[in-house]
Amino acid sequence: MPSRLHSATLMGIDAREVEIEADISRGLKTVVTVVGLPDTAVKESRERVKSAITNSGFRFPDQIVTINLAPADLKKEGSTLDLPIALAVLLADGQMKPGSRDPGLVIGELSLEGTVKPVRGVLSMALMARAGGRPWLMVPEDNGPEAALVKGLEVIPVRTLTEAASHIQGTRTVPPLPLGTFSTEEDSMDSVDFSDVRNQAMGKRALEIAAAGGHHILMVGPPGTGKSLLARRMGTILPPLELEEALEVARIHSCAGLLPWGAPLTARRPFRSPHHTISYAGMTGGGQSIQPGEISLAHNGILFLDELTEFRRDVLEALRQPMEDGVITITRAAQSLTFPCRFFLLAAMNPCPCGFFGHPKKECRCTPNAIRAYQGKISGPLLDRMDLSVEVPALSFEEMDKPVEGESSSAIRARVLKARRTQAERFGAATGGWNGRMGPKDIEAHCALKSDARQMLKAAVDRFSLSGRSMHRIQRVARTIADLDGERDIAAPHVAEALQYRFSRYLESR
Repeated sequence: MPSRLHSATLMGIDAREVEIEADISRGLKTVVTVVGLPDTAVKESRERVKSAITNSGFRFPDQIVTINLAPADLKKEGSTLDLPIALAVLLADGQMKPGSRDPGLVIGELSLEGTVKPVRGVLSMALMARAGGRPWLMVPEDNGPEAALVKGLEVIPVRTLTEAASHIQGTRTVPPLPLGTFSTEEDSMDSVDFSDVRNQAMGKRALEIAAAGGHHILMVGPPGTGKSLLARRMGTILPPLELEEALEVARIHSCAGLLPWGAPLTARRPFRSPHHTISYAGMTGGGQSIQPGEISLAHNGILFLDELTEFRRDVLEALRQPMEDGVITITRAAQSLTFPCRFFLLAAMNPCPCGFFGHPKKECRCTPNAIRAYQGKISGPLLDRMDLSVEVPALSFEEMDKPVEGESSSAIRARVLKARRTQAERFGAATGGWNGRMGPKDIEAHCALKSDARQMLKAAVDRFSLSGRSMHRIQRVARTIADLDGERDIAAPHVAEALQYRFSRYLESR
């Protein structure tokens, strides 16, 4: 009589339930057939399962073994089905007796000796199991802490096929893991701090505003002036992740295979810094088996693009819609998957090919046409989506030789957290608590301008022929500056500061 177990497979960052049936019939020789649209990794499970069963003290049936993976029209990928396939074969052959417990889900990869190895995407599978009403989930021991983050689900960690079989039969029960804990207090292992940065007060201020409101920011300046130095310290002033945000981040990184086995849930926001040679699929997501790209791995955190002009044009243009929508849909012939990607962009670039346009002492060797062509690598629509543009100028010897005197990251972060609390009270869950996510209706409702501020904004729009998107971005930044100052309404100084971050002298020709 066929046996039946339940498992899961990944589709992007979402999990889908898979029903595994095993049937054994008479034959002259051992034949193992896997049907139900398996990929190569699933087909190869036949050999892993054979060896694991034999080396675990069981006997692999020397008959015709048919394994069906339902639903038949859903492609099954990865090695998560090894353990449930092995258990289904043992149940069908009568070497195991079915337990009396309600059916749960079983996932895990098997080694040839029968140990259960960790797999990716366990958090998504645990969330799917809970949503589907499954009472328990059996996972590899190394994946246990990850699955235990999901409340309302009994997580059974197993180390070997023998241990899993004993638990299913009820002969030896494996104790479930306690519910995982999460604290918004981050670890204090940062080796960098804003106090390390000499001078560059305007750059620090712009990053503080960007962190407080979740704004996209572009830093422009000659090489060696501290653009990357500032960017690498951005994470030290960001607010910690809330629980739901942290679960979203962990789910994406787990499905990409980037979540360390057994690592606790962290409140630290992602900081992704891809190299400028990255491909279109590497940035947006894709591949033969569609995986999340860098913009999704930066979800709820920072995407830092150093040497912005060196990135391929199509890669940069692909950022435009995700910067607005917070999601990206990857469509292929066989499937279409949507990944979250609500990041804020932190970019840095030189002003010209040689890097010294605007330098107070070094002469720029580039022609005007070369400078325009270089800056023209960044399209107008992409620049239009940047909330702030800040100059990071070259420093003199005296400025670099001064003792380091600057605010610490903790002092800046305190102001950022205060502004974020103000935004959370204003918006609730409507925009995720960030001014940088405000839509037109939110701007109309929450960006009240005093009369002098309105006149200043009108003059800027008329003089520079700003688009509606640019005007809204100026209002968002001004709203954040007002929040940092503890002001209810936006005044002229707030608009003036927002305007100075909107225009860079390096990009005046744009």
